[in-house]
Amino acid sequence: MTIDFPTWMADTQAQAETAVERYLPTTSTGQERLHEAMTYVSVGGGKRFRPLLVAAAARLGAADAEALSQAMAAIEYVHVYSLVHDDMPEMDNDSLRRGKPTCHVAYDQATALLVGDALQTLAFDVLSRPVNLPAAQQLQRVQVLARASGSEGMAGGQGIDLANVGQDLSLTQLQHMHGLKTGALIRAAVALGGLSCSDVSDALLRDLDVYADKLGLAFQVIDDVLDCEQDTATLGKTAGKDEEANKPTYVKLLGLDGARAQAIRLADEAKAAVAAYGDAAAALLGLADYVIKRNH
Repeated sequence: MTIDFPTWMADTQAQAETAVERYLPTTSTGQERLHEAMTYVSVGGGKRFRPLLVAAAARLGAADAEALSQAMAAIEYVHVYSLVHDDMPEMDNDSLRRGKPTCHVAYDQATALLVGDALQTLAFDVLSRPVNLPAAQQLQRVQVLARASGSEGMAGGQGIDLANVGQDLSLTQLQHMHGLKTGALIRAAVALGGLSCSDVSDALLRDLDVYADKLGLAFQVIDDVLDCEQDTATLGKTAGKDEEANKPTYVKLLGLDGARAQAIRLADEAKAAVAAYGDAAAALLGLADYVIKRNH
């Protein structure tokens, strides 16, 4: 069955918002400020792109509803924690995120550090709760997110990025950096969608990983383009930060037109990886198009 993609996207974003709110701590036992700050950065705003990927991939199998909810929340918690830490003065030193003051500005640096720590651990708490999946598959979900978040994934990519400010990187080097910094969590989101299904196969997971690998790179290329083309109000974060910081980007390497062409090629390769699944892959195909057409 085909889908009305804009309707599916809006409904799934609402589903993601519910999942993100559902697992946040609400107890008042002396941690009110920390819990308030966790809610401040997690609820409202953002495209919920990674939870959308989880849900889109889960359409290719028989998804367990609870496992899907857990995965959508967990991937977003890790993503949000990374944004909170990236925005801090020790990293990118930004004051605006998702259209509002960043966590360390709205609260303070120590609270922001703790918010990131707490959201990261909450993600694994949620993902390890009982669901109607084989134990080995549930453990695999935890492992996928852990590896995507650490030194061989998102954190490692950020380290490479910081180490190469002011440096000229080749296309291969740039793709390697962003394959870790941005792509690893996107690949994890898609894998978690597949692993939320009781009938997932190794072949499906391989096809999903090819899709996610290409899409993750396309997403970052477009991010670089938007950083040059859009204003701060549209982006919801400070525009032009990469150029100001003299960071290596696809636009710097390929030019605006070349970067856009590169993103389109990558998105087409992503779609080709799952096209054989027909209507079940409609949401994945729609998200690939969305990545190219988005303006923030």
